This record gives sequence, C-alpha cells and structure tokens, in this order.
Amino acid sequence: MRFFFLVCLALLSPLTMAQEPKYPNSIFLLAGQSNMAGRGSIPSQSTPSPNILQLALNKTWVEAHEPLHKEMDEGKVCGIGPGVPFANTILAEDPSFGVIGLVPCAKGGTRLKQWARGSKLYDRLVERANASIQRGGKIQALLWFQGETDTKSTEDAQLYRTRLHKFFNDLRSDLHFPDLPIFQVALASGYHADLIKTVREAQLGLSLANVKTIDAWGLPLEPDGLHLNTESAVKTPIGFWCRKILAQVPGSNE
Repeated sequence: MRFFFLVCLALLSPLTMAQEPKYPNSIFLLAGQSNMAGRGSIPSQSTPSPNILQLALNKTWVEAHEPLHKEMDEGKVCGIGPGVPFANTILAEDPSFGVIGLVPCAKGGTRLKQWARGSKLYDRLVERANASIQRGGKIQALLWFQGETDTKSTEDAQLYRTRLHKFFNDLRSDLHFPDLPIFQVALASGYHADLIKTVREAQLGLSLANVKTIDAWGLPLEPDGLHLNTESAVKTPIGFWCRKILAQVPGSNE
C-alpha cells in the first residue's frame, strides 16, 4: 500500500507543479486609449509565452494572450496592440527582467480629462497598479499612448500639456513612485490636422524627469486612418527604445 501511495504521489507531483501560479518580476502598466488597447488584426503566429503574464480583470496573474485588453476595453473590437510585442522585445534585449507582467488599463475613445485624478479610469489604473505588486515584483514603467480623441476639440487640444503634466505627477504621487519611468507615444493620427499638431507639440515638448517620448508619426495605419495596424504593433521596436531608456534610469530593474 505504501508503495502504491508513493507511486501515485510521484505521478501527481508534475501536475501539481504545472498548476502552481507564476508571478512577474518586472511589471509594466499599459494605459491610454485605443492604440494602446490595440486594433490591429492578430497574426496567426501569435503564441503566448510563459514568461509574459497579464493582470486579468479579477486581478489575478494569467498568461498573456491577444487581445490583451479584451476584458478592459469592453464593448470594443480589440486586436493586437503594442503590449505583448513590447514585452517580447524587452526580454529579447535583456532576459534579466525575468517574467514580465503587463497591466492592461487602456480604454478606447477616451479624452485625457477622463484620466484625471478621481475619475473612474484613473482610480482603476491606481487600483490595478497596486494590485499588481501584491505578490512581489516591481513596477518598471508606465507605457502611455493617448491623445487622438483630444484632437476633436480645440479646448482639449489646448489644455493637453497642462492636463498631461498633472496626470503624470498625480499618478507618481498616488503610486508613491516619484521617479516612475513613463514612456509616452506621440500621436500617429487624430481627427483635425491643426489639433493633431497642437497635441503632438504638447507631447514632444513636455519636460518632466524620466518621461520619454516615442514618436509614432509615420507608422502604418489601419484603413480607418486612425489606428496602428498589425505591422506597426509587431515590427515597430517600441520595446527596444524603452529598454535603452530604462537602462539609463537609476534604480530600474533592481
């Protein structure tokens, strides 16, 4: 009987180990609107990686899969965005980041003022960021891609720089991370040419420590002329640029 019990235990052990949850070492917050959530078609060769996790809607860590923002950007047709390709590039550049944890928080069609402190989107971002570190790991950066909807309104475009400055400062304060690295993506598209210019100038001209801007202008778009296509999400080395910048940030990846 004892021999039978030991054999059963040996057979069950691999199953138990396989079911043991994995937690991330390096955590990245993903926020903004539809170009962060992703609208590109998902390539057939897109396969999950055990070293890239996502924080699910119920705040548990699961293996990341496209569309990454399906639970967060409800009511929208989500596709591939920059999140998983970003994580793949980060790991290819520097495997010491360990298991990557992505925290999807983007919501399509949102204006910057909808992300102001005290708003539903802001509170959800802070709540999910805090939940992401409950099992260990470190928040490495915020990846922010937003602004297209602010090119619909002259008022929103003109106030963009002020609102963005306050949003970044408020988030750092509420996360108790005053030097949080932030990578914002400057607009590749929008609604009105003059207002696109205004918002892009605000993004490119923002002067805050550890805030770096990646310019998406000229990247291939979907036929709607607004959303980045699959090629832009998969082949554009956003992760490569971010990794090079992270290497210059004191205290990152420690």
